[in-house]
Amino acid sequence: MSSAAVGRVAPGHPFFPRLASALTILLVFLCGAALGAVVMNLGHARLHQPTFDTAAGKALYFERLQKELDLTPAQSEQMQSILNDFWQYYRTVLSDSRARVEQILTPEQRVKFEHILQEAQRQ
Repeated sequence: MSSAAVGRVAPGHPFFPRLASALTILLVFLCGAALGAVVMNLGHARLHQPTFDTAAGKALYFERLQKELDLTPAQSEQMQSILNDFWQYYRTVLSDSRARVEQILTPEQRVKFEHILQEAQRQ
């Protein structure tokens, strides 16, 4: 450490370079953690948008298509009909597949399978 830096310490007060270094590192870490928390909080909504098979997800997806494709009113109406058919088909396939899987599982396995599905919906 230079003598100029040591000269800034108030007379009669000892300077502890290790303590100063440790406090500086701790301060940088805490600032980084706080900034990370703020960024994650702000980005959380964009990262966890509703899935397309929910009403909110369907509306969000349709709005995006309307905007990005610049659909005419007639195209919007047709697109809505096509997407509704697709979502109905998707739900039917999902439901049928789930029923088929549950048929081959034991009661204990069905409970575990239900738990796995619930975890997947939370993510």
